[in-house]
Amino acid sequence: MAGHDKTEKATPKRRETARKRGQVARSADLQGAVVLLVALLALSAFGPALAARLEETLRAFLTATATPDVVRNGGLGALLGPALASAALAVAPIALACLAAGVAASTAQVGLKPSAQALKPDPRRLDPLQGTKNLFGLNGLFEGAKAVVKVAIVGVIAALAVVPKLPELAGLVGIAPAQLGGVLTEMVLEIAKRTAIAYLAIGALDYLWQRRRHDKSLRMDKQELKDELKEHSLPPHVRAAIRRRQVQAARARMMAAVPNADVVVTNPTHYAVALAYDASKTAPEVVAKGKDLVARRIREIAAEHGVTIVSDPPLARTLHGSVEVGQVIPEELYQAVAELLAFVFRVGRRKAAAR
Repeated sequence: MAGHDKTEKATPKRRETARKRGQVARSADLQGAVVLLVALLALSAFGPALAARLEETLRAFLTATATPDVVRNGGLGALLGPALASAALAVAPIALACLAAGVAASTAQVGLKPSAQALKPDPRRLDPLQGTKNLFGLNGLFEGAKAVVKVAIVGVIAALAVVPKLPELAGLVGIAPAQLGGVLTEMVLEIAKRTAIAYLAIGALDYLWQRRRHDKSLRMDKQELKDELKEHSLPPHVRAAIRRRQVQAARARMMAAVPNADVVVTNPTHYAVALAYDASKTAPEVVAKGKDLVARRIREIAAEHGVTIVSDPPLARTLHGSVEVGQVIPEELYQAVAELLAFVFRVGRRKAAAR
C-alpha cells in the first residue's frame, strides 16, 4: 500500500524487530549537550585542582630538565613518563565524568539493550551513490537547515551573554595576570554554561522530533496489523509452519519467474539476481534473487530456458543487498542496468540473425 495508508501505530513486535536492526529514536544533539554540560560542571569542580596539579607537574619537569646529570642519566623519556602520568591522573576525573554522561544520555534514550545485528555490515551503507543521494536529498537538506538553525540559536545566546560583559572586560585593564586569568576563566565558564543549557534545550526538542519521526516510520497499514495479530494469536509451532510454507511458496513463485527474466546477474557463484524489463514499468524489476544454493538453482533454471547469464560481481552484490524481489531497481542503478540490458539485447539479436 502507499505510505499514507500506514495509519496504525506500530505493535511491540514491530518495534522490537526495528530495535534489533538498530532502528531507534536517538538524538546526537541531546547526547552531545549532556556531555558538554557535564564537562563544564566538572571543570568548575575540578578545574582549580587540575590547574594546580598541572602547574606542579610542569615545575617538576622543568626543574629536572635543568639538571644536566638527570637528563644524561635517565634521558627525557624517564622524565616524560611520570609527567604524562601525573597529567593523565589530573584530567581523569573530568574524562570519566564525560564518559559516564555520554553512556547515561545514550542509555536514557534507547535503553540498555545492545543489538549485535545492528553491527553487521550493510552493503547499502557502503554504496557511494546511495550516500550521495542521502546527503543531497530532502532529508540531507532538512538536516543541514536544522544544523544552521541550531548554530544560529546557540550563537545568539552566546552573544547575549557576552555583550553585557564587555564593560566589565574593559575595566580589567591593568590588573595582575594571575588575577586576570581567574576572572576570565570564571567568565568564560559562565558563558559556556549558558550556551550548553541552550544546546541542551535544543537537544531535547531534537529528541522529541526523532521520536516522532521514528514512530511515523514504523507505522503499519491495516492489513499488516491484521496479519501480525493473527500470527501472534497462533501457537508457536503453527506460526513456524506457516512461515515455512510462506517461504516455500514465495521461493516457488520466484523460481517460476526466472524463465521470463531478460538477464541473470551473478557474482558469479555466491549471488544471482534475475532482472526483467517491462515497458509498462518505470525500470527493470528484480524477479528473483538468492545466494549460494538458491543462486545456483536460479542459474540452472536460467540456463535451461536460455536466459542470458552475466557475471558482474559489484552489480550483483548491490542488487541483492538493496532491492527486494518484486521491486524495480533504484534510480542510481539505472545506467549500470541499462548498459547490461543493452548488451544482452544486442547479443540476442545477433543470435537470432545467425539462425
